[in-house]
Amino acid sequence: MANIFSPNFIVKRLFSGAPSKIRAQKYVLTKYFQGEPKISDFKIVEETLPDLKSGEILTEAEYLSVDPYMRAYMIGYKLPTDMIGGQVAKVIESRNENIPVGSYVTGTLGWRTHTIVDPSKLSSLGMLPLTIVPDIRPHPVSLALGVLGMPGNTAYFGLKEICKPKEGETIAITGAAGAVGSHVGQIGKLLGCRVIGFAGTDEKCEYLEKELGFDRVFNYKTCKISAALKEGAPNRVDCYFDNVGGEISTKIMNHMNKFGRVAVCGSISSYNDLKLPKVTIVQPAIVFKELKLEGFLVNRWNDRWNEGVNMNLKWLNEGKIKYQEKVYYGFENMVDALVGMLRGENTGKAVVKVK
Repeated sequence: MANIFSPNFIVKRLFSGAPSKIRAQKYVLTKYFQGEPKISDFKIVEETLPDLKSGEILTEAEYLSVDPYMRAYMIGYKLPTDMIGGQVAKVIESRNENIPVGSYVTGTLGWRTHTIVDPSKLSSLGMLPLTIVPDIRPHPVSLALGVLGMPGNTAYFGLKEICKPKEGETIAITGAAGAVGSHVGQIGKLLGCRVIGFAGTDEKCEYLEKELGFDRVFNYKTCKISAALKEGAPNRVDCYFDNVGGEISTKIMNHMNKFGRVAVCGSISSYNDLKLPKVTIVQPAIVFKELKLEGFLVNRWNDRWNEGVNMNLKWLNEGKIKYQEKVYYGFENMVDALVGMLRGENTGKAVVKVK
């Protein structure tokens, strides 16, 4: 059975018909990652796009996303395969009455400069929905890849639907300075919770505390985790939003209250490891504290996608949430941007401006 989540399957389904003059560039993964991604793992391929069919649109990418899941997910694809990822793109031709030329859309279109899209087919393939970016001025359109896109909805639904925090509870967040973690913390404060976080530099910790309102943030590279938890969460942890996995997650779960809830979003601490790390088992904490752990993918809430975007936009316009972006420049620098994000160069969302 064909892998319906493979970008090659989508391209095969959507690109058919007579060729046009549009030349697209795309990244094709030709080697599985060994350690950090490398430019030699890819090749950039040019292709001529066909004429549009009824219901289709032609987009030109303006911003491309680099996210931790890209490093983890590509191992599941048969090579060679098109590189996955989200983008914000401008519609430059349309045969879809609902999506006019000149509008901006966002969706999982991959690392490519131009794309022909039939939104109804993307939906049927289980991908994140192709959505028209609302008027978010004066904010940059790139936020449709950040607080107003997949990371924002990951934070919104992951915290509210998995952790279900109550006012006065304590939330712990690892990867707290990333696109998702920094947003989770702000939502937690809006819900009346105490929020503690762990990040990788003193500068990130200072930003999260002074600018975003976290109650305490610790540099996991220099602090003693157990001591930090006692200081930052004297009443222990009720909700844990896990972005990194590893030993720090075991320590946090051991510092949780009974019936605590854990939203497992990712395990970035080990994505580049050639051998999976050995960590202290978490089962005793799960059993004796009767914790609830649940992993999730944000496309679970595709049917509520606009709910998350609209709520995050409302908070943004009211000045209740803030954001940072790390912008890389040039389509040719996609791999450098991915590696930089995995190394933690970014505070907030990492994006690439195509040109």
